[in-house]
Amino acid sequence: MQYDARISDIAHVIQLAVAPVFLLSGVGVILTVLTNRLARIIDRARALQSAMAPGTREAAAAELVTLSRRAQLIHRSITLGTTTALLICGVILALFVGAALGHHFTRVIGGLFIAGMVAFIASLLLFLREIFLATASLRFGPH
Repeated sequence: MQYDARISDIAHVIQLAVAPVFLLSGVGVILTVLTNRLARIIDRARALQSAMAPGTREAAAAELVTLSRRAQLIHRSITLGTTTALLICGVILALFVGAALGHHFTRVIGGLFIAGMVAFIASLLLFLREIFLATASLRFGPH
């Protein structure tokens, strides 16, 4: 009978862990988007540096400054997104360790989840700031 109770406890913990696992999947998708944006920024900066002609150095230098700022914002956003993922993994770990030891780590789980959400919000705000910076520097047509 005690074996059935332990199975039931583990099944309940798995049910509780499903939501953080889905959140972790979403954070992974955001991190993929961020790393792709960073790669494109780096590619553009390298292309500008290799194609700098004497008459276009000032415009290229100005664009490189913008690209550098964008890369910094994306880098910070990736760092916070990764921190989010680690904190959510901590939530999942605390759920299972608590079940295995028969303890309830309510405050630890709550603290990790809140910290994860704060990091995720900050990551998304930096991502939004980078998007604003990218669209503000757009130029269409002849220069």
